[in-house]
Amino acid sequence: MSDAALAALAEEAGLAVTWRDNFGRQNTVAPDTLRAVLAAMGYPADTAAAIAQARASLARRAAALPPVLTMTVGPDGVAVPGAAVGARWRLTLADGTTREGALEAGWAGEPRLPGLDMPGWHALELGGRQVALAAAPPRCVALPEHARAWGLAVQVYALRRAGDRGVGDHGALVSLGEAAARQGAACLAISPQHALFAADPHRFGPYSPSSRLFLNPLHADPALVFDGPAGAPSATDGELVDWPAVSGRSLAWFRALFARHGADPRFAAFRAREGEALSDHARFEALHAEQVARHGANDWRRWPAPLRDPRSAEVAAFARAHADDVAFHEFLQFLADASLAETQRRLRAAGMAIGLIADLAVGADPAGSQAWSRPEQILNGVSVGAPPDAFSPLGQDWGLTAFSPTALIDTGYAGFLGVLRAALRHAGGVRIDHVMGLARLWLIPPGASPREGVYVRYPMEDLLRLIALESWQHHAIVIGEDLGTLPDGFRDRLDAAEILGMRVLWFERDHDGAFTDPARWARRAAAMTTTHDLPTVAGWWQGRDIAWRRRLGRFPDAAAADAEEAGRARDRIALWQAMCRAGAAAGEPPGAEAPERVVDAAIRHVGGAASALALLPIEDACALGEQPNLPGTVDGHPNWRRRLPEATEAMLDRAEPRRRLADFAAARRKEL
Repeated sequence: MSDAALAALAEEAGLAVTWRDNFGRQNTVAPDTLRAVLAAMGYPADTAAAIAQARASLARRAAALPPVLTMTVGPDGVAVPGAAVGARWRLTLADGTTREGALEAGWAGEPRLPGLDMPGWHALELGGRQVALAAAPPRCVALPEHARAWGLAVQVYALRRAGDRGVGDHGALVSLGEAAARQGAACLAISPQHALFAADPHRFGPYSPSSRLFLNPLHADPALVFDGPAGAPSATDGELVDWPAVSGRSLAWFRALFARHGADPRFAAFRAREGEALSDHARFEALHAEQVARHGANDWRRWPAPLRDPRSAEVAAFARAHADDVAFHEFLQFLADASLAETQRRLRAAGMAIGLIADLAVGADPAGSQAWSRPEQILNGVSVGAPPDAFSPLGQDWGLTAFSPTALIDTGYAGFLGVLRAALRHAGGVRIDHVMGLARLWLIPPGASPREGVYVRYPMEDLLRLIALESWQHHAIVIGEDLGTLPDGFRDRLDAAEILGMRVLWFERDHDGAFTDPARWARRAAAMTTTHDLPTVAGWWQGRDIAWRRRLGRFPDAAAADAEEAGRARDRIALWQAMCRAGAAAGEPPGAEAPERVVDAAIRHVGGAASALALLPIEDACALGEQPNLPGTVDGHPNWRRRLPEATEAMLDRAEPRRRLADFAAARRKEL
């Protein structure tokens, strides 16, 4: 077996055998890494014969007609693999009309279907086969040409309202959204609502979900679904969410609601609509609860072999024996879905042009519901992360699994469409986490360090077309989290697809390190002061993030921490000068211990961005010093647990937050 044959297979399977890091260095991936990732993709490469077989399989796939063809509406049409020029085709369009013809020869002689002028999902008959044709508009839904919309960014769990269960819920989200709408906000960008693990409330990270197809019921507000449900439990006030306590009191209450409302015809309709996917998720939740209780088995990959197969007779027998438990978990999903739908309805009724902007995590926990129920769609045995860069010199391993790029094509993009549609179901927009994953993901073999990974290529053009089509069908905007190491030309491609990038205050700098005038920030972008993974404005000015990292040993040595603090001192001056030049600040910069003037100036500064949308994190509206999440930490920092200091209904009535929102809105209205 030669390294050349292995490298050829890797390239044909979409792996980048060589790659350039963000320091400009050229890297070559080790053969062991290539073999491990190829095996996870279903292409064992341990012998010369296995490599030859895998290459032959890939060649057959490339020449075959896939179950879904994607194209962009317009005159260009689309190449049709596995067909011949002159072959007859018949197309049944989404409106029921039909068209017929013969495949034409493209510029390189390839068979092509002629152009279409109607977006939608169409059915193509060709050579005795029928495949789906996804005809996408050229770009996603855009904000009006001269719009400078604004909204708030919110961690849902952090919200408070009177009588809540110790965690933010959709009722608090409605209160916040209606108050923000009165000041002109167009949207609320919210933290992921994905389903977690009901039987293991210690796994509460919203970006490590059990399933991206379903919702976290702990955020549901039954008062938005049923008429005056009685007996809602309340929690004592605290600065942090106690997730196990919240889960215990919530699930007990939801059990009582299930007993009263289990026959609701809306629940029956929901079960019928969601079908097998809902049944699989509910079975997993019931099985997981039993395995945790009886054996402490948190990971389905360590369950008895018959229970690892969602289609086994043993799983079916378990579901029959525990039908009430399975139905309860289906009811939880109905409750969460109806609650979120009513939230979006009320925000739009309050005058928000967009309403909710959902957050779609980059992957899922490999021990979760989605990996158990659809193992054929995912990459088993590798983890998603990021290579070393200036922000994370050791690289990152997120412990997540992702869709297999070959399985995406072979299954007609079913998994990707499922999670995208789930995110857009009750939202006017979606933020796609780590949007670079549309082009490539960094995969790390088991036991390897993040440095020992490899980039795998994804069918980006197909995925962008599907996003544009779903955006058009849901009339929803799309934001892509494009922070980090980007493929060449990637932002230009996002711009062409009308996917808004993210422009964050801390990173908008010229080549010499000076902060950029927000009037020069990208138009096709969402501008913001910060994100959930970065310090708040007050925390940045005070150096709270550096203090946390020093306390938790996140610097290689004291000298590195000292250098970071010295750099921050220089950056404070640079930022204040930039805000003065932009007219957002005046006078001498305040001291590090007095960040309120800086918060006010930063809000005016970012509000003045040329970007089509600007988002103000609620933490900055309230001038809070602590950030929601400190990457690279687990227990040392209270990630995903901090609550806002007061009830939602009172928060925006205080003078300072109200003034900051008014300043933000005024900055958005100014002519550039």
